[in-house]
Amino acid sequence: MKDLTIRLMTADDYQQVYDLWSITDGMALRGYDDSKEGITKFLLKNPTSNFVAFHGGELVGVILCGMDGRRAYIYHTVVRTDLRNQGIGKALLQAVYGAIDKEGIKKSGLLVMKHNDIGNTFWRSQGWTERTDLNYYSFKNVEQTEY
Repeated sequence: MKDLTIRLMTADDYQQVYDLWSITDGMALRGYDDSKEGITKFLLKNPTSNFVAFHGGELVGVILCGMDGRRAYIYHTVVRTDLRNQGIGKALLQAVYGAIDKEGIKKSGLLVMKHNDIGNTFWRSQGWTERTDLNYYSFKNVEQTEY
């Protein structure tokens, strides 16, 4: 796609990113984790692996990636619905792959809601394999009203 710019995400991008997440089917946004404070904390811990895409000066895509030194985990990947299937998601993913490679990490993971057919189709098309041999567990270490 012409006129596509991909750059590292900053806390200043938060409101535009959150607005895009909010109108995207299949997203599972959560209170503190996805608040400006929570995302800013995530960006500070992972300063080289979170990217935004702009087309014509407008935010059109985002991908978050956190690394723990052993694995990389991708979160909240979105491309604006009217611009899908034009290579934006792939370009964001390539940016993340570059960041992961620089850290020497060899394995990555991500979670996609079961009912998110578009997301599941995208990840499979990019060579990701669905794991059916494990169960995912979650624990809330603070009282939350949502999850």
